[in-house]
Parts: sequence; C-alpha cells; structure tokens
Amino acid sequence: MSPITIGVIGGSGLYEIEGLTDLQEVSLDTPFGAPSDNYVTGMLEGVKLVFLPRHGKGHRLLPSEVPYRANIYGMKKLGVQRIISISAVGSMKEAIAPGHIVIPDQFFDRTQGKRASTFFGDGVVAHVQFADPVCHGLSAVLTDAARKVGATVHQGGTYICIEGPNFSTRAESNIFRSWGVDVIGMTNIPEARLAREAEICYATVALATDYDCWHEAHDDVSIDAILEIIRQNVTTARNIVKQAAQALKQPPACGCGEALKYAVITDPARIPARTRANLDLLIGRHLPKP
Repeated sequence: MSPITIGVIGGSGLYEIEGLTDLQEVSLDTPFGAPSDNYVTGMLEGVKLVFLPRHGKGHRLLPSEVPYRANIYGMKKLGVQRIISISAVGSMKEAIAPGHIVIPDQFFDRTQGKRASTFFGDGVVAHVQFADPVCHGLSAVLTDAARKVGATVHQGGTYICIEGPNFSTRAESNIFRSWGVDVIGMTNIPEARLAREAEICYATVALATDYDCWHEAHDDVSIDAILEIIRQNVTTARNIVKQAAQALKQPPACGCGEALKYAVITDPARIPARTRANLDLLIGRHLPKP
C-alpha cells in the first residue's frame, strides 16, 4: 500500500472519482459527529485516495450544514496528508470566464458565524498560522495538472466565502468586486482553516460556473446555467485529480504538517482529559505524555 494518501472533497456536481481501483466504503464517527457521508477509498495512479462528497450523496446539505470538523477529522483519521478541494464558484473578474479553473491562494471570510471553524475550545487554546491559507506546493501541482489536461487555469487569487445558500444581491456582488476578490463560493471556509489545524496540506480547484450577478452582458446566476457548466467542469476536475496524483507520490516537503508544533498555548496539565482524548489525533504528538 502506498504511504501517500490524498483526500479529495467533491463539491457541487462531483460526487465520485472515476478510475479508482480497490474500492472500499468507510463509515466512521468522530468526536465532532458524523461526516457528510461515507468515505470512499481506493488507488489512483499509484497513490491511495480518499474521496468524500462535501454535501453528501444526492447533495443533501446546505453550505452551513456541512459538518466541516467531522469531515476533516475523518480525513486525518484515514491518514490523509493532502486535501484537494473541488469547488464550484462564481467569477468576479471578466478574465475568469465560466469554464475556467482558478487555484486560489487566499480566502476572505464573509460567513455569518454559524459554522464551527476550529477544533479547539473546551479547555484548550491553539493559534495556527493562517497568513498563507493554502499549501503552495500542492497549489503548484494542481496548476500544472490543470495546464496539462488542457484547462484554462488562473494561478492565485482570492476566494470570498459567503454563507449562502442564496446567491449575492447585485449590490453585494459589486461591493465584493470592489474589494478585488477573484471568485465567490460558499464552502472553503472553514474547511481550509480546519485542514491547517489538522496539519493537512490543502488547496482548491475552483470551477468557475458563472459571473454571479454583476456582469451586465451576461444573465444573472441561475441553477440551470450553473449545472450545465458544472457538467463540463467535472470531467476536467477528474482529469486534474488524476494528473496531480501522478506528481504527489512523495511525502509533502512543506510546513503544513507542523502547523500545531508551537500553536497550543494551554498548559498541558490543565487540558481536560475528555478534550485531550478527543484531540489526541491532532495534538497528541505535540504534547508531553500525561
């Protein structure tokens, strides 16, 4: 079995990965409840891959209902070292046309506090570095993979995450554009934050489906239009994952896997036993034995 394990979290339209061999379906529970659905594991291009549909099979969960902590914890429990997030987004710039791919390197959080965004609390405090919220190495691999499969790809950019499930008003869309953001979505926060806390590399393949509602020469965003572009983009996304897997057969050489090394500031002797047990998978190796 390959020592390298890649996680793929599929967004709107991507509910399975083709080409996996040795398929297994894994059901697990976490201290943060049940994940969105069962994980599907298999082999792809010589690496182990763990797939999870973010919204559950059949797209049952609103963006604010996704159990982000459980999803990332489950990935960690299954040995995932890198997470590729596949996400449908709206374009906030003329140059990013529907059908294009964006590999964002920044996030801007406009969710409304409904989502649990950290594993910590309940007697333990940790502060992780999040200035650069995606793994540079993984993003570079995904950008290169997108180019190799013939996609039009934009490297870098800011993903603004809104609460949803409704799309933006025209005023909101224009204000967001004035802030210089590149794409708009509803799910990558707190997903990226939690991946960093779990010491897992994280990067996004953002599939541009529409121009939100700001572009006067294009129709306002609609589900019909989005689904048509998604159908086209999903094939591209699968090809990107397959191409990237070929380049991800070595362990990560970045610092993502040490994000918690100095992050826990609570006196270990004062961390409640239950909290410590729940978080042992994440922080156990960084704390002295009790």
